[in-house]
Amino acid sequence: MASEQQTFWEHLDVLRSCIWKILLAILLGGVSAFLLKEQVFNFLLAPCYSDFVTYRLISTDSFSLHLINTGLAEQMMIHLKVAFCLGVLLASPYILYVLFGFISPALYDNERRYSVRLILSAYLMFFVGLAVNYLVMFPFTVRFLGTYQISETIDNMLTVSSYMDTLLMMSMTFGLIFEIPVLSWLLAKFGLIKAEWMRRFRRHAIVAILVVAAIITPTADMFTLVVVSLPIWLLYELSILIVKYTK
Repeated sequence: MASEQQTFWEHLDVLRSCIWKILLAILLGGVSAFLLKEQVFNFLLAPCYSDFVTYRLISTDSFSLHLINTGLAEQMMIHLKVAFCLGVLLASPYILYVLFGFISPALYDNERRYSVRLILSAYLMFFVGLAVNYLVMFPFTVRFLGTYQISETIDNMLTVSSYMDTLLMMSMTFGLIFEIPVLSWLLAKFGLIKAEWMRRFRRHAIVAILVVAAIITPTADMFTLVVVSLPIWLLYELSILIVKYTK
């Protein structure tokens, strides 16, 4: 634990120790995910098939996507990339614990309480975003784009790299998008935004949402743009309510 009486170099030693702990936690999480290859990729590739839970709730149509690999080392690199991302995700509770342990001694009691509330809320909302993407947004995107044809004579040949890059990108995007209510609450606490302002500039916000969605969407099609824009708009409306009742 850092303390106010420590010198700069002692603080640096504590920080170095925290960084090593974080790297070790990520390494352990990544190795665990790497070794559980079959379970991990069965989970990640589940939206390719019509027996996925979301599809069963909305449709009885049968379909499946056949992914192909076009590079010699591509599958290994995908495996390593996914293992690293899951390693960070699995280690994230410990990472937050270590970082908070390093920062908290410099905070007052009330600041520490607000920090814990803020961190837990942001952490929870990030995982809600991941869940919404995996169960709703990504399956609809995959099913629509993966089966879309301009002619029956043209077959879709989707690469596993394209599939995984889109999944990882959309997961990160929606995880961050779902931080909007938390950020709005924080700004409202500091008196930087008010619900009246957010209502007044709603039209401007919608335009900004469409621009942001166009930038962050992994593909350039209108369907994905709408899929990404809709939850951002809903979160904006939720943020108005949160800001309204924030004191």
